[in-house]
Amino acid sequence: MSLGGDDGYGGDYDGHDTGRPRGAASGDHLTRTRLPEGDGDPYGPPRRGAGRAAKPSRNLITVVGVVVLLLAAIAFVNRGGGKDDDSDGGGSNGTSSESRPTAPSGERPVEGKNSVTGIASGFPKTEQGAQSAAANYAVALGSDGMFKSARREAIVNTLYAPDVATTRLKELDKAFSNNRILANAGLDSDGNAPDGMTFVSRANPVGTKMVKFKNGEARVAVWHSLLFGLAGEGSKTPVAESWYTDTFDLKWAKGDWKIVQRAQKSGPAPVGRDQTASSAEDMANAVEGFGGFTYAR
Repeated sequence: MSLGGDDGYGGDYDGHDTGRPRGAASGDHLTRTRLPEGDGDPYGPPRRGAGRAAKPSRNLITVVGVVVLLLAAIAFVNRGGGKDDDSDGGGSNGTSSESRPTAPSGERPVEGKNSVTGIASGFPKTEQGAQSAAANYAVALGSDGMFKSARREAIVNTLYAPDVATTRLKELDKAFSNNRILANAGLDSDGNAPDGMTFVSRANPVGTKMVKFKNGEARVAVWHSLLFGLAGEGSKTPVAESWYTDTFDLKWAKGDWKIVQRAQKSGPAPVGRDQTASSAEDMANAVEGFGGFTYAR
């Protein structure tokens, strides 16, 4: 028998299950009559006193506890950016949870930039540092600056390893010298757009993937879209979007990642939406008004 009145009688009992109050003689016969309370079932279990708070359900407590733990786990995962978590730059094969292609690390990619080209420089000697470098190098090599001789020379000498930069620059200069590339882009021999036109060549990285990383060498794939063409009334080469994957072989040289070799292939390309193309004026204003980014892994 429980103490404290949970049986509905509220009497003072002697602790033995005798069914009589303390001090009552064993021969006394006591009769108790329970009256129904309100509209409840008079034959049902007794109702608790109005002044006694109901005990919380164990199931409710369990559910609340699970929700609290789930929220705490989500907050921990989203915190990101911890140096202790990513200090080693991820696993050597690029398949660790810290280096998944779709999971940004939250680390600051770089502290400085090249004073001549403005390209980010000083990437860390880690997997994510190599991936950040590759993404930014894809942007520079896909920029409109590659269509002007002086600018192209500065970009190549900045991004490529010293032992291959000269050879690569000669190859590019030769490709541009016959004006076929420039003519196809609608530019003159100096890489200038016609009057009233804006030349657009802008790469937009979507993601990076570490292919190989070992002993100061890395192979990184960069998936990106490219906006290319002339924006302006009457343009014969209007700005269009295409998709490519650039694969860079990088090596650590002079305190930064440098390109040894670059290969490019088309795609993967998504299905285009049924979306009305913007006017030439809107496209030109967008290119001139929206700046680029420093990309981070």
